[in-house]
Amino acid sequence: MAKALLGHVPSDLRNSAVLVSDNARLRRRVADLEALVTALQAENDRLLAERAEHLLGRDETLADLAEMQPA
Repeated sequence: MAKALLGHVPSDLRNSAVLVSDNARLRRRVADLEALVTALQAENDRLLAERAEHLLGRDETLADLAEMQPA
């Protein structure tokens, strides 16, 4: 049984280094994507505010306000 368990333990240190490198790369990528999502949310909020200001600046109707509702 011990031999079977040891077969699942990585003994090659190069594989460990590759995993550490890949893990670091993926963490950077996730951080980049999270920053992009935050930037896109901020841009969306800004555009929504501009649109609301535009709609409220003229005669507001229910049809105009309905345009701002999510689908």
